[in-house]
Amino acid sequence: MTADEIQAMEDKQVPKGKIDLIGVGRLGLRIGINLIQVHRGGPKVIGAFDGQEISGGDVIFTLLGAEIGEKKPDFLKRICTHDEDFRKIESHCEYITEENIDLIDGDVVIIVIAGGNTISTASEIIKHAHKRGAKTIGTAGIFGFGNEDIEIKDISEYDNTNPAIEELRAQGITENHLIITTHKLIRDNEPVTPYTLDEVAEIITMNALKLLRDKYD
Repeated sequence: MTADEIQAMEDKQVPKGKIDLIGVGRLGLRIGINLIQVHRGGPKVIGAFDGQEISGGDVIFTLLGAEIGEKKPDFLKRICTHDEDFRKIESHCEYITEENIDLIDGDVVIIVIAGGNTISTASEIIKHAHKRGAKTIGTAGIFGFGNEDIEIKDISEYDNTNPAIEELRAQGITENHLIITTHKLIRDNEPVTPYTLDEVAEIITMNALKLLRDKYD
């Protein structure tokens, strides 16, 4: 292989496109850090959306040097030390509503919002992304002690036993949306463990990168 051929391959493996991360909580932060660290490819821009401030209970944030009261997307932007010509974080310190949904313009949209019933918000984000031709990934229950089988596949491939998935279907999301789940929900009275979050974040990152690569191949 010649030097020119090697250079041509290196030139191809540069950051391209944009991944939007909707929710920068305990799971979203992990995904964001994974995406920041990707070498030889990955997104050029990461859009981070969350209106919440960091509190004392956000231990993964404070362990990494976050300040109490700091906005979560701003913290992700702060720890991304790349030159912005290589990779940058667009920090949006706000929750997604009908008024600002057009800010979501990534090639891949990762939806990891939590707290209360988030199905209606997630469904509107998915519909908006699909209209733009973007690919989407979301969760449908990631509770469990840590020995669960984590499953990821298109929403059309799941049966009708997961109520979170059924709620999304009732909102009109029936295909072309990847869902990751342990099939454990808040009703099962099991915790969300950091090692499950680590594994879920890894799987979401891998699949988001594949979707992004497919967009630009």
